[in-house]
Amino acid sequence: MAALLQIPSIKNATAFHLERWRKVCADPSLQRLPDRIETNRYGHIVMMPPPGFSHTTRQSAIFAHLLTSMPPGATVEVAVLTKDGIKGVDAAWISESRVKRGLKDDVLTIAPEICVEVVSPGNTRQEMENKRELYFAAGAEEVWFCDQKGALHFFLKDNAETAAKASVLCPSMPKRVKV
Repeated sequence: MAALLQIPSIKNATAFHLERWRKVCADPSLQRLPDRIETNRYGHIVMMPPPGFSHTTRQSAIFAHLLTSMPPGATVEVAVLTKDGIKGVDAAWISESRVKRGLKDDVLTIAPEICVEVVSPGNTRQEMENKRELYFAAGAEEVWFCDQKGALHFFLKDNAETAAKASVLCPSMPKRVKV
């Protein structure tokens, strides 16, 4: 065990994850992969297959609604620093002031106000609950899940464990998106 104590530790998690992400993004062998890439809390690469048609169609419908019904700030596939590494949020809405405070090296160090995950067939309940927790811990005000039938489930910061009837930040968002 004494040898383990000689291993360097992560002294500044933000700096560590941003540097690791820069290296991942700059790696030509990773740039050629069709897979989506995230990192975990140790900076290790987590790879996922590209999303299917129904996933991207729902993602696009949510993005389009955010784009037309909210002030500027709608985005897709945004890298967000969490306590478990860099995660790719499927769709999001983020205010200009939050971008100014939190954008470092093309990664948001503060979660968007609205983080949206479109559930894929390979996702588990535990994984989605973990992402919800990570996004709220990173500063999200709302986390939305779009299930495989297109139903939206809205979770609000003040009551993160129970789905709300609607979004507070984007009350015009429908409860279901179509493929």
